[in-house]
Amino acid sequence: MDIVAAVLFAAALLHTFSTKFFERLAHLRPRHAGLWHLLGEVECVFGLWAAAAFALIAAHGGLKEALRYIESRDFTEPAFVFVAMVIAATRPVIRAAEALLALAARVLPLPRNTALFFAVMSIGPLFGSFITEPAAMTLTALILRDRFLGPALTQKAKYAIVGTLFVNVSIGGALTPYAAPPILMVAATWNWGFGHVASLFGIRAAIALFLNAAVLTLILRRQLAAIAADDAPAAPPIPLVVSVIHLAFLAAVVFFNHYPAVFLGLFLFFLGYTEAYERHQSPLILREALLVGFFLAGLVTLGGLQSWWLQPLLQGLDGTVLFLGATALTAITDNAALTYLGSLVQGVGDEFKYALVAGAITGGGLTVIANAPNPAGYALLRGKFEDASIGAGPLFLAAMPPTLVALALFWGDRAMRAILGWPA
Repeated sequence: MDIVAAVLFAAALLHTFSTKFFERLAHLRPRHAGLWHLLGEVECVFGLWAAAAFALIAAHGGLKEALRYIESRDFTEPAFVFVAMVIAATRPVIRAAEALLALAARVLPLPRNTALFFAVMSIGPLFGSFITEPAAMTLTALILRDRFLGPALTQKAKYAIVGTLFVNVSIGGALTPYAAPPILMVAATWNWGFGHVASLFGIRAAIALFLNAAVLTLILRRQLAAIAADDAPAAPPIPLVVSVIHLAFLAAVVFFNHYPAVFLGLFLFFLGYTEAYERHQSPLILREALLVGFFLAGLVTLGGLQSWWLQPLLQGLDGTVLFLGATALTAITDNAALTYLGSLVQGVGDEFKYALVAGAITGGGLTVIANAPNPAGYALLRGKFEDASIGAGPLFLAAMPPTLVALALFWGDRAMRAILGWPA
């Protein structure tokens, strides 16, 4: 079953990189277009292959064995991402984030659109350190979708934006121990507090994401200048108390993110509130959030069967090799699962801990499956791309330059010390 699980995981990865093929097949073979569209939905990939894994476990060891395995999995993160996405995408929360980003953009000596774009690509991901990465991804992706990802931008430019966004969100949650999933998975085990995480990763992460945002803004400055300013009539104002209540719900869900019984209960209250004050709401993104939750639940199910080869592989690495290996492995498996497996290795030193986590957050933007918030960004932004699909290959290539910037910031000084023979 270990080998079968690894084969299914490899098949799911191959399927992830082939979704654009199925979307095109839906146009070429309209008779079965529904099936091809289903297979072309990235958010469905891991859920479908996880269902196959469940069926094979049941066939091999019986239904009770399959149910026992499912019960052993922790689906808190998929449930939390679903709830955080829905609340963060509501009109009052988006308006509050836009107002804050617009205020920051006003102090920049740049044209209006260019300044706002830089603020969204830099400060937006930094929100992830405080409201968690899934909520920050949702806010930032919605603002980018509605304000920037229009016909004025080329497909190449859109891929550059999405690749940089995924990388910046992955490193943007590294200022606190509870916001970035790969740090959250090890913070308690390794006794990492706020000060520890901020000193290890925070400054490097902030420098890297501001550099990435600045370089991308410089490259796209002409295309950004061609985007028409938003001169549409102002939407009806939202009462301050409504915005405060929405933000309070989001803050409470973030605070109780380890307790699904609590944050799901809060979510039900939130749904009731939005129904009572529907005039101040935009349609809730329940479908998109459910698909993302399905994707992550499938990843949790399939990923839990890969520890037999991942954990020994991590044990055999250290230093620079571990950092680069973690960065590469993150592209093909969830970075939180990677650091969790690393935390099970006994007797490791500080160098192992830093290299593992730094590599995991560095590689978190290379693919859709690399970091838990990425499927949320994918679901919200794919409609702006050809065939309503973001190709895995172009995304990987677009995310590589900002990933190299993060790599240099997180490991450059240590690599230089090793070359010069200085102590770490």
